Parts: sequence; structure tokens; C-alpha cells
Amino acid sequence: MKSKFIKFLMVALFIPLLLIPAYSSEASGIPTSAEKAKKLKQEASQMIVVTPSKKSKTTGTMQRYEKKNGKWKKVSPPMNVVIGKKGTGKMKEGDARTPVGTFRLGTAFGWETKPTKTKYPFKKATKYDYWIDDAESKDYNKWVRYQGNPQKKWKSFERLNHPLYKYGVVIRYNEKPIVKGAGSAIFLHVKTSKTKYTLGCVATSEKNLIKTLKWLDAKKKPIIVIKS
Repeated sequence: MKSKFIKFLMVALFIPLLLIPAYSSEASGIPTSAEKAKKLKQEASQMIVVTPSKKSKTTGTMQRYEKKNGKWKKVSPPMNVVIGKKGTGKMKEGDARTPVGTFRLGTAFGWETKPTKTKYPFKKATKYDYWIDDAESKDYNKWVRYQGNPQKKWKSFERLNHPLYKYGVVIRYNEKPIVKGAGSAIFLHVKTSKTKYTLGCVATSEKNLIKTLKWLDAKKKPIIVIKS
């Protein structure tokens, strides 16, 4: 009788565990684990560090670093940035927060001509280019070129010929695999004097961004570290 009760108790405790969804710290492509962040930093020779301000949740600074003789060295003064309307700590699509973590940088892009002396990969954006933030679409968190009516194809999307995307760099957040609803279209892009915050991106002045584009080197596997 006792053994039957013990078996029943073990089954009762085990079944709820099966109902809990499996979760990996890398499920959304976000290097939340210390191990993953360490690996990315070991592989990279260029790094941008974004530090939120202690006085305002929507502002901060970014600073460029290069690895020399195995040690990170500052190669620029701090540059002013704006971040998410609700600060950092992105959890889901549309929460207006900038993700925290260590991420690889993807392609540079923009609707303007590629800046001179820029060797980093650059993709020209046109009126037919969109970044999809419709979580129900198979195109979610992807760059898509489409010549039809985007409003009939997606519930939500970013036009990549937007004024603030004159220049930008893709922050490789939520990829491999892309998790629906975890957040999309996270970029380092241009801000103007009227840009007080973003909806999840990091934005700096056009002058600062051009300097950054000219500095980036794909061979150095650049990363961005966004602090909380």
C-alpha cells in the first residue's frame, strides 16, 4: 500500500513538470547567459557598449572598443544615445523597451548612399523594403522586399525608407530561431534633435553613426553590449 502511494505521489509531481514549456536562455537568439556573452566577446575584436543614464530611462551613451593584445581598449569618447521609451529589458513585441544583452551586429543599411570609406557590408533600402513586426507572419523579424500593398500582406511592418533609417545597423536580436512575439526590428539608427526615445532601438546622431559605420570591420566580428 505504501509503495503504491509513493508511485502515485511521484506521478502527481512529474505530470505538472511536463506541462511547463521548455526554455533555453538562447531560445530567442538572445545571449542572456554569461557563457554565451563571454564566447561572443572572445570572438569579437570590436565592441560597442551602450550604458543607460541613471537620470533618464530613455537616454544613455555608447562607446566603441577594440581588442588589442587580448584586452579591450576605448577608441572613442562616449556618444549620446536614446533608447526605448520604457527603458531597457525587452520582453515582448511592442513593449517599447530596448533589449539587454550581448548581440552580434548585422548588416549596415540605409536609404541614403553608403558613406565613403565604409568597408562594412551595407544594404541599400528602398520604398519597397520592409522589416516585418507582425508576429503572426512567416516574415516576422525579417527584411522583406515587396512591391505590393504591405497593408494587405502584414498587420504591422517598418518601412525601411523611414527618415530615421537614413543610416542604420541591424542588431541581431531574436534570431536562430526567431521566436514569435519576442521582439523585432532592433537597430542602431539615426536620431534627430527631436528624437526623445525609440520603441526598442538604440539611436545616435547621424554624425556619430557615420563615424561608427566607417569604423566597423566585419572581419572583427563586431558586437554590441546593451546594459540594463
